[in-house]
Amino acid sequence: MTDAVVLAAVLGVAGGAGLVILLLLARRLGRGGADLGSDAEQAAHRTLHEAGLAAVHLRGGLGADDVGRAARHLRTLLGSAAVALVQDGRVVAADGPVDEAAARRVAARVVETGRRQVLRAGDAAGAGGADGDGAGVPGGGGPGAGGPGAGDAAAAPIVVDGALAGVLVAFAAPVRAALVRAVAEVADWCAAQLALGELDASRTALAEAELRALRAQISPHFIYNALTAIASFITTDPARARELVLEFADFTRYSFRRQGEFTTLAEELRSIHSYLELERSRFGDRLAVTLRIAPETLSTVIPFLSVQPIVENAVRHGLEPGERGGGIRIEARDDATHTEITVEDDGVGMDPEQLRALLNTDADGAHVGIRNVDTRLRQLYGPGGGLVVETNTGAGTLVRMRIPKSQPQHALDTAGAGA
Repeated sequence: MTDAVVLAAVLGVAGGAGLVILLLLARRLGRGGADLGSDAEQAAHRTLHEAGLAAVHLRGGLGADDVGRAARHLRTLLGSAAVALVQDGRVVAADGPVDEAAARRVAARVVETGRRQVLRAGDAAGAGGADGDGAGVPGGGGPGAGGPGAGDAAAAPIVVDGALAGVLVAFAAPVRAALVRAVAEVADWCAAQLALGELDASRTALAEAELRALRAQISPHFIYNALTAIASFITTDPARARELVLEFADFTRYSFRRQGEFTTLAEELRSIHSYLELERSRFGDRLAVTLRIAPETLSTVIPFLSVQPIVENAVRHGLEPGERGGGIRIEARDDATHTEITVEDDGVGMDPEQLRALLNTDADGAHVGIRNVDTRLRQLYGPGGGLVVETNTGAGTLVRMRIPKSQPQHALDTAGAGA
């Protein structure tokens, strides 16, 4: 059984979500294939290993800087003399002795027909190949015009969400039916990787939009109250007004910063200190704050603006509605593999059913910050990684979050957190 036939069979069976599992398996098996059984099984394992390597470089799209590395692995997958990826009439990546003129020519035919094509070496420019499993237009014996060439070419469309994203072209001498089928299967697999890359990009854009929503929530209510409080001290206590202006500057610089989506607990607590100092200028003795922070938790990497909105929610919706004010207690403790952070207030609380509806609706309004934080935590750490909220009418509110202590994929995002 040839490698091309094995490739077509493996990729044809392993479409969709099943392919992801097989790719993960292939990475493990690719490191120790001496005892994997028959030649056909070993060929399948090598195929999946190369597919896993190519996937990494396809997720950024055909316009990414490292897409050329994907072409190298795709060439190995197909066992062809050369491979090219063509987008908008331009060869964006190639590996091997690619005849770029021939690649563009057969890609144009794919774009025109929407189907896989074969171009025989020596075909005149503009003479389209034939759709089918290796049956092509007879041509001369020399390479196609425009480059050194590597023989015949087989091409297939890469279609993402119904739109043509590019064309995969493989060169061989000659192109046989098994390679034509394999090129079509690999093109479909490339489309799946590009779609997954777009999904990752959408998630990133969503996270950025959620941060913008949090910043928008902070600005109107809090900024107005803070500036009003500062103004009240300008004539009666200029030194206090100056201190509050500096706290306001620190708070806004942190809240509207643009360095990454993650920070440390220490940096977030500095911002919370500035926020609470500004709120104390309004509440006076009616606002009591207690902090119990284990020193070993200060370096924990947390999502940017994940604790601060919970504290603001406690002030605005827990303490502010009551005339007597109240207290807020912020704790962080080391819990083996996680850091557990709690924010508790002794304010008016809320009905548990109302809270449940709040966390499961997209409607705008009060408590948007707590819903936003809960959504982001679940996206980052899974369905069980969201907020735990304990509350009842007249009984105050306790909000708990558990953040994994080991997050190597987010460590670099803390650079410049205090800028």
